Amino acid sequence: MKVLAAMSGGVDSAVAAARAAEAGHEVVGVHMALSRSRDQTRRGSRGCCTVEDASDARRAADRIGIPYYVWDLSEDFHDLVVEDFLSEYAAGRTPNPCVRCNERIKFASLMERATLLGFDAVCTGHYARVRAEGPGGAASLHRSRDAAKDQSYVLAVMGPEATSRSLFPLGDMEDKAAVREEARARGLGVSTKPDSYDICFVADGDTRGFLDRHLGEAPGEVVDTDGTVLGTHQGTHGFTIGQRKGLGLQQPAADGAPRYVLDVQPETRQVVVGAAELLSTRVLEATEVVAFEEVPAGREVSAQIRAHGEALPGIVERSDERLVVRLAAPVRGVAPGQTLVLYDGDRVIASATLDRRA
Repeated sequence: MKVLAAMSGGVDSAVAAARAAEAGHEVVGVHMALSRSRDQTRRGSRGCCTVEDASDARRAADRIGIPYYVWDLSEDFHDLVVEDFLSEYAAGRTPNPCVRCNERIKFASLMERATLLGFDAVCTGHYARVRAEGPGGAASLHRSRDAAKDQSYVLAVMGPEATSRSLFPLGDMEDKAAVREEARARGLGVSTKPDSYDICFVADGDTRGFLDRHLGEAPGEVVDTDGTVLGTHQGTHGFTIGQRKGLGLQQPAADGAPRYVLDVQPETRQVVVGAAELLSTRVLEATEVVAFEEVPAGREVSAQIRAHGEALPGIVERSDERLVVRLAAPVRGVAPGQTLVLYDGDRVIASATLDRRA
């Protein structure tokens, strides 16, 4: 099989490419340059697409013995991921840029180019498993063996078609230590390279500062549920539902309890705050549904709303143009824009974007 291996310059993608080549596939490595202005080196575990990363990927490809290319996808990344991130925050929503990157870059732009060039599949260093366990033997997406590194949540949005043309060689690895040991044994110089964390295009880790620079100031009020003004802010984009710190309140609650962000309203420039118990909900409503199989009303599922959050039991109440799930127990901090992924055991059933909480 002809396989295009996405190589970020990190240890995971290097070992994945090596495993694909060892399995007998005709592998070609490609490094996706996603940043418009690449730094020379990384800042520890922050940033992406530096010249250092591209060089590390090239050395890994040379060691594996596969061809290697650098593709400039920076315009696609900016238009489809960074601009989406900014517009979602401007609209008072809380997006997950890793989900959008997987959907629109790694398993859309990259897959499209791979198809045009005659590749049969794309290989990445994600931690997930693909099995032929869907309806009629179709490809299904499953959690990885290492629960701590599982990335099925951010991959679910790619859907069944892209899943059937994806290879995740690390899905059965015991843990990250085993991946690093295998990299060392293979002579890959990235075996001790730090993992990347946070949002890759916010290299300094200051998400609020990034939003301020790009969205500018739009002063407004912080109010309680009765509409009483408690403080001011410089932009609703600096807040997300469930937030407790950095609210800039000028007076404490009457009972002395901490306040949390309950709602973000860009149209009125208001941020609504209140008690912790007002954050809880048992009903999740979502749109933009990507289903791996039919999800009939009444089906029992496990629902996950954060990349490393707990999957909670629930029952599907509606699954047409909207997906509605009633949880067995309340969950806090549900924000529009977050990704909802439904599981049956370790198998992904569907992905959707949370619209509102009831």
